[in-house]
Amino acid sequence: METRSVMARAAESAVDIVRGIGPDVFDGCTPCPELKVGALLNHLIFLTGVRGHAAGLKQPPQAQNEVAEGHAFTAEPDWAEAYAARSAATAAVWSAPEAWVGETALTGSGRMPARFIGGIVLGEWLLHGWDLAVATGQKLNVDDELAAVLYEDIVGKAEVARQYGVFGPEVSVSPTAPLFDRALGMAGRDPLWKRPVDSV
Repeated sequence: METRSVMARAAESAVDIVRGIGPDVFDGCTPCPELKVGALLNHLIFLTGVRGHAAGLKQPPQAQNEVAEGHAFTAEPDWAEAYAARSAATAAVWSAPEAWVGETALTGSGRMPARFIGGIVLGEWLLHGWDLAVATGQKLNVDDELAAVLYEDIVGKAEVARQYGVFGPEVSVSPTAPLFDRALGMAGRDPLWKRPVDSV
């Protein structure tokens, strides 16, 4: 299955989680030790709602009218619905075949094959969507096709991602575990992670 065919579903899964998060949990812990819920939300919105959209259109990072990383999207009115619209627009761009051709850039670190960047956007929705889900007592909706496409993408880039600190050390997961759990483990996440009691 082509990755582009699942981008809309991945975006919707992440949006469902984002809509279930209120400011009362912004200071809660997440599986990303360096990021609280609020900071991870802003990171997700920036990469999948701003940079991911521009990258799919082959636009350069930090265009003159683009907000910068670190922008507090969650301080804006109706931020969750604004993200839903941004995320849907990104998914629409990456659902088109031309988005996956040639090279593009997601950050200022240089251009890479568009297929690689598209996989990163998919992973942002599903991996950080899961991070936010378990951090806020929700469940991310990932069907078998989504899990299979994500797993295949992570297998192809895990070692490179680890070298650049994008993924943590692989977490051992049973080979008979659900494919999404195995994808999480390969991406440096413990599928059994629980939020600390004092962060609830």
